[in-house]
Amino acid sequence: MTTPNFILSLREKIGHDPLWLTGITAYVEDADGRILLGRRSDTGEWALMYGIVEPGEEPGRTCVREVLEETGVHVAPQAIASVKSSNYLVKYANGDQCRYMDILFICTPTDDDAAPFVGDDESTEVGWFSPDELPHPLATSTASRLAIVSEYKAQAAKGNTAALFSL
Repeated sequence: MTTPNFILSLREKIGHDPLWLTGITAYVEDADGRILLGRRSDTGEWALMYGIVEPGEEPGRTCVREVLEETGVHVAPQAIASVKSSNYLVKYANGDQCRYMDILFICTPTDDDAAPFVGDDESTEVGWFSPDELPHPLATSTASRLAIVSEYKAQAAKGNTAALFSL
């Protein structure tokens, strides 16, 4: 997994101290209701696509870029399901520490026949999965985000399309 240059530059100055970063997660659902997942090369777990917003980059653009880089699938963000802060400090194997503000996008592929492929070193496999037949092991963060999407969709069905957030 490639660390963005701006983070490498910050790390030269602050070492492994905690960083506060904005991240996106992309929930991509095709016309058949299947969900796009990738098997993470670092953990072996299946997960939604996610990434870090670069300085000056719009989060929606980050979403489109990350899904394309990781899977080759072009997407269109349709809604923001949630904006949430991680309630834990992520500690990486190299000692780096981060806390994330995550924006969870609901997306659709721009081509219903999109065939995903492994586009970078972040995943070892990618594919479309029925919500009833999700692969294992599923990342805990992905399971919680799938629950958020389900809650968002239930609210949207009642006419409330506001993003979910905690107070």
